Formats: sequence, structure tokens, C-alpha cells
Amino acid sequence: MASKREHENGTPENDPDKRRKQVRVWMDGCFDMVHFGHANALRQGKRMGDYLIVGVHSDEEITKHKGPPVFNERERYKMVRAIKWVDEIVEDAPYITAVETLEENNCDFCAHGDDVTLSADGKDTYHIVKDAGKFQMFPRTQGVSTTDLVGRMLLVTKTHFQYDDQEVAKDVGTIGLASPKSPYTGVSQFLPTSKKIVQFSENRPDAKPGDKIVYVAGAFDLFHVGHLDFIEESAKHGDYLIVGIHTDPVVNRYKGANYPIMNLHERVLSVLSNRYVSEVVIGAPYSVTPELMDHFKVDLVIHGQTPITPDEDGSDPYEEPKRRGKFKMIDSTNTLTTQMIVQRIISNRLNYEARNRKKEAKEVKYIETQNTT
Repeated sequence: MASKREHENGTPENDPDKRRKQVRVWMDGCFDMVHFGHANALRQGKRMGDYLIVGVHSDEEITKHKGPPVFNERERYKMVRAIKWVDEIVEDAPYITAVETLEENNCDFCAHGDDVTLSADGKDTYHIVKDAGKFQMFPRTQGVSTTDLVGRMLLVTKTHFQYDDQEVAKDVGTIGLASPKSPYTGVSQFLPTSKKIVQFSENRPDAKPGDKIVYVAGAFDLFHVGHLDFIEESAKHGDYLIVGIHTDPVVNRYKGANYPIMNLHERVLSVLSNRYVSEVVIGAPYSVTPELMDHFKVDLVIHGQTPITPDEDGSDPYEEPKRRGKFKMIDSTNTLTTQMIVQRIISNRLNYEARNRKKEAKEVKYIETQNTT
């Protein structure tokens, strides 16, 4: 660990003029398929103190206690590091949080949402730090979970955009996701609010005079390490990175099937949580227009190595930045796509169906036990 770190307010960690002790917060988890729910939890944890350390479990630990993860540990470590509220991560963190772990990392307490996390034997993974009085809780983000997203992908080729409620309910039931008992697992509806957008947008500085402004656009569905590598590489080409997020109908037009998996507001929050992103355009036009480039004073428009689908009228969506000599294609060297992630799920369908049913059964049993005590 560096001997000197800068806080958000620019005050060095070892500044002798500090008037109070730095509060160090510990959080941990699987962080599989890192989404805006994870990011919001980390945001809330960071607000409880000054410095946030996040422990990320290994693939072996997750498989033992929960079932096979969708992303491997290298991918998950990198995704958590890129969330703007995280100061430091600890790899291969123990699944059962111990007081010794907090002490080793000089943390004052452990923070977690008000949902339940259970070990392989059905015990609360935070019971040790709770008994020691070193646990603080905050409200979990309603309407999303990794289990929920896995469920959406298992349904993607059949019912993701269907409006026949009976058919949807039937298919959801077959993968063990629909349950009126567990408030933590199941398909649910995320309801975006202006407050949540503001919370995720906090600490975003405006572009300064002379800054080189870079613009990228896309679906950024199931925001993953492939997106992260592209955004990180794009940010190196300027001083201020603006990301345009396309609407659901636009994404469905050029991706086809039942994409996007996540709706526009979910995708916006996922991108806003990334430390390399300076600004987000919600519902950006598919074609980069002269008005967009002039309004945001864009110096460079970047696209990755994925194929460029023509606009509805057959035109090149990057015609304007190309005409101005402000277009560049880059290679982030990461070939992972959202479609590949969905294939990971579908090809291991039985394993993930069993994982979801097992997780739900443990939660229901735990809740019933708590209600009788």
C-alpha cells in the first residue's frame, strides 16, 4: 500500500493536520457480473467512511458456497477495481468474513446491504463480525441481482421481450427464479429515479478549457470487462471521456434477438459507476450528428473492432466525424462481447438453473428460521 494516498477532497492520508481519524470500511462479495446494484452498494459503503477496501472472493470459494460464477476471478477483480468508489481491493478474500480480516486491513467495520448472504451450510456469512459489533448495514438496491440477470439470459431466446404473462411465468418457474417468499432472489422490475442518476453522477468534473474531449457510443449491455478495456483504452486518447448509451429499441435493431438484456437506465448506471467515464449521454442518437459533436465540443470519436451496423437509412453512423477527420478505430485487445456472455450462460444452463434453485432454497429456509426465533 502506498504511504500517501489522496482522498476525494485531496487531503493526503497521512496529513498531520487531519482533525479526525480516517474511517476505513471493509466490504466483500463475489461481484459476479458486476452491475449497478453492486456499484450502488459500494457507493453506500464508501459514504460510511473515508477509505473503502473491497474483498473479492476467488472462483473456488464461490463455487463451494454458491455455485459456478459467470466471470472468472481475474475478470471480477478488474471490474471491481474500475468502480469509482473503490479505493483498494483484496483478492481471494475469505467467504466467511472474520474480525481478523478487518484487523489485517486496518478496517473499522464491515458494511453490507440488508439482504442475506449464506455459506454452503446455510449460515449468515457475516455472523462473526455481527457478533463482534463490527457490522453496519444499508438498504440493498431493489430490482436487480446477479441471479436475476442470469435468469434474464436463460430466457433471452424465448421470453425476454414477450408480453404474454402466462408464458413468462411458466418459463421463469422452470429455472427456479420465481418465488413469493425470498425478497433477495427472483425476477423483479428496476424502477429508475432521478435521485439515483444524480447519486451515480456525483463527483463528475466538467471539462476544462483545453481538454481533449473523446466520444464513444454503444449499447454497453451487461457491462463487462470487454467494455471496461475498451473504455479504459479510449480514455487514454483524451482528457474527458463522454459515453453515449443507445436506447432499447435502437439496440434491439442492431443487435437483434431479444437484446438488450438490461434496459437503458440500468445500462446508464453501470457505465456511470466506471472511474474512466466523465459524462454519459442518455439515449444518444445512433448516428453521431453534427449537433452532438458541436454541443459537446467533441475532438475525437472512437469505435472498437466490432462491426458497424448502418443506420436505418443505410448511412454510415460515423459519417460526420469521418468527414471532420475526427474518427479513430482502436483495438482494446479484448474480444469479449455481451453475446459471448449469454452463450456462457446458455451452454451451462443446467448448472446455472441448479445454482439459482439452490440459492433460493437456502434463502427461504434461512428466512423461515429467523421468523420462528
